[in-house]
Amino acid sequence: MPGERLTARDTSDVGRFPGASPPTRVELSIQKEGEKKQEESACCRWFRKMCPCCCERQNSTSYDVTDRVELVKPPKPPAPIPDHDGSKPANGDSKEMEVVKLSVSSVDLLSSKTGRNRQEHHTDLYHGDELIVRRGQPFQIELEFNRPFSADSDKLHLDLRTGPLPLVSKGTHVIIPRVDDLDDKSWGAKIAEQSGNKARLSVNSPANAVIGLYGLTVTSGSLKEESPSTYTCSKNIVLLFNPWCIEDAVFLDDEEERKEYVLNDTGRIYYGTEKQIGARTWNFGQFQEGILEACLFILERSDIPPSGRGDPVNVVRVLSAMINFQDDFGVLIGNWSGNYSNGVSPAAWSSSVEILRKYHSSHGMPVSYGQCWVFSGVTTSVLRCLGIPTRSVTNFQSAHDTDVSLTNDVYFDENLEPIDYLNSDSVWNFHVWNDCWMARPDLPDGHGGWQAIDSTPQETSQGTFRCGPASVTAIRSGQVYLKHDTPFVFAEVNSDKIYWQRNLDGTFTQFRIEKKVVGHCISTKAVGSDERADITHLYKHQEGSEEERIAVETASRYGSKPDVYSVPLAEDVTVEVKMEGEGPRMGADAHLSIVVKNWSSQPRRTTLHSQVAVMYYTGVVKSTIKKEQMPVELSPHEEKTIEWVLPYHEYQNQLVDQAALMLTLSGRVNETKQVLANQSTFRLRTPNLNILPLGKAVVGQEMGAKIIFTNPLPRTLKDVVFRVEGLGLQKGHEVVVGDVSGHSTVTLTEHFIPTQPGARKLVASLDCKQLTQVHGVADIVVLEQ
Repeated sequence: MPGERLTARDTSDVGRFPGASPPTRVELSIQKEGEKKQEESACCRWFRKMCPCCCERQNSTSYDVTDRVELVKPPKPPAPIPDHDGSKPANGDSKEMEVVKLSVSSVDLLSSKTGRNRQEHHTDLYHGDELIVRRGQPFQIELEFNRPFSADSDKLHLDLRTGPLPLVSKGTHVIIPRVDDLDDKSWGAKIAEQSGNKARLSVNSPANAVIGLYGLTVTSGSLKEESPSTYTCSKNIVLLFNPWCIEDAVFLDDEEERKEYVLNDTGRIYYGTEKQIGARTWNFGQFQEGILEACLFILERSDIPPSGRGDPVNVVRVLSAMINFQDDFGVLIGNWSGNYSNGVSPAAWSSSVEILRKYHSSHGMPVSYGQCWVFSGVTTSVLRCLGIPTRSVTNFQSAHDTDVSLTNDVYFDENLEPIDYLNSDSVWNFHVWNDCWMARPDLPDGHGGWQAIDSTPQETSQGTFRCGPASVTAIRSGQVYLKHDTPFVFAEVNSDKIYWQRNLDGTFTQFRIEKKVVGHCISTKAVGSDERADITHLYKHQEGSEEERIAVETASRYGSKPDVYSVPLAEDVTVEVKMEGEGPRMGADAHLSIVVKNWSSQPRRTTLHSQVAVMYYTGVVKSTIKKEQMPVELSPHEEKTIEWVLPYHEYQNQLVDQAALMLTLSGRVNETKQVLANQSTFRLRTPNLNILPLGKAVVGQEMGAKIIFTNPLPRTLKDVVFRVEGLGLQKGHEVVVGDVSGHSTVTLTEHFIPTQPGARKLVASLDCKQLTQVHGVADIVVLEQ
């Protein structure tokens, strides 16, 4: 704000004109809404230019700032290498100096639990002093050479290898180059500090890197040498998923939830009946001695290739199979017989630690015995250990659908006697599975977030006893056509029980439907306490509501009995969402149009249920911010447009990066029972930065550019920072502006000297917590001098 000090950080290259001292002056003015900008006379401008120190502007709303200029000096020639006796060659000695070949003497992974790496990567709770880090986040290592490293004459790179056959093309052999600046989206190693023969490297991994155990080698040498030296580190590096990194598919936006679903090593698992809910404490123990090694061992034994371990969808799907014994000699043997003489009774376990240690120490001999809560407890341990947010979930009155009908069927003969060989479906008093958190780029937007997986061997999926990950959002809405295994989980929580009687001709007829018998009191441990949290509303709409019945009937159409519910008499009503122009703007009410059309010659009536949710760019829904119902009556062949509005005050404090929203519509036509459904995603458009070049663009001659931004919000933007860069124009730097009040206009003037001719682009972006995705570009053609 006016009166505050503006700071700018920049180190501009002089380029081909080392005699010039390129000014990197930054002029900034912030004009509030309604204020008039004072014009400066030509005389004042001339006098201020001739003597800037004597003629500073006194305007309260704008000011000039000249930032610090740092010139990049040419590097000093390397010090002479001492002779073997320690003496230096005399000045003028024409004898070529002997160059000592660079090699690595030692590598320190800085892996102490109390050190910077483990603390910053939230891995200090793991047992031992291995280097355990999370992807998408830099970590430090320290190298000691036989002599000082020279960036001008020496070369250096790192190699990381994982899996039995590391390949660069598969991402399992990573060649990490030395770089001047780290890039968030790629591997790189930057020298962060150098003292004598030691150099501290900052190493960055991309947020989609393969997780697992890596071996490290360091290759060094002279730029002129053909045979570099290689040093193999005696310790390995473990790379995990990173729920703290916004670019990682498992990113979780709430610190308290990260503490609960990643860092908490104990929990509660619920059992019993819906009227008599019991709770038992379970030790997940993901940080205990030997557990990380056991989890990596399970990954190695699975059929997922190392190259597939960067995708959490693949990882949890494979692990849901590996936790049970069937198919792949996994961790636990299931036993529901009541005879546990050759092992441990499932009810006797209270911890995953002994189970995982036993499996690992026996080189993969399955442990006896498990039932659903044991399978779930071990799954929570393994996934939390690897960095995937996970919780154990209990469903009371849990249906087991055996024929993909998405119903729970009970068959009777002509005399209403049960037909036992047909009655394979069942309803369990309770069943325990897991939710894990991740984005789902393989599904339509809005289906990320909690995903159901189940390690208890009940039914096969693609020939293997596994289940999930199934989007909980898809389960709730009956979108059972979305992978993986969504129909099975949907039936567990929201199937109807249908009673059938055999006719004399051998066919069957429905004679009763029970609609509220499965999927009750779905429970998990609450965040930050030992209380039970009921999450039934995440898995299904309110029992008996129109939305819930629509979900059931939508799902049934994709099952093995698609006609179990009445087929709509007609499907002659359509609904779609339209937006005007480029769509709603940030800072104003969002307006959309819902168009409902009756294509028939008969009147139609329906009630549209709408809800709008805030969504991350990954497709993960953060929260629902508005719900409403809209009755619609249509005459024959009538089309109605309903103006839908989301007021600014309802979303102003809810948005996340990208400002994306999803509008979901559903309904049922009264006369025909047709189901209506529509999902539309849109974003609130942010303003662009206006960049206006000033003066002629000529190599070696000063020019300027004016960057103009108007705050579109009626609220103050806090801690605003501009980032400006132009290849061949000026180096990238930051300009810290500070607070910008509502609807104020900021004008930033950059002064620089182009160093390269041709078509160039000056790009700028604005960064602040309240407003993202604000940027601009100017095309500048630079002429030769």
